[in-house]
Amino acid sequence: MKYAIIKVINGNYFIHAEGITDKAFAKTQFHGLCQTLWNAQDVITAEVMIVDEQLDCVEGYKEFITHEPTAD
Repeated sequence: MKYAIIKVINGNYFIHAEGITDKAFAKTQFHGLCQTLWNAQDVITAEVMIVDEQLDCVEGYKEFITHEPTAD
């Protein structure tokens, strides 16, 4: 089975990583990406998910990140 990490940041879709065959490695990459997005000042909303070859969410690894927009 192959896995991918997909992300939506401020409404823009991206494939963060694909072709991952080690589920534990995919989980590590998922957590690292989520940490980065939680700390990113320019991210208003983001969603990150590990998917399998059928685009099904793997073991519930899906996280929604939201920050209040800052008033300049």
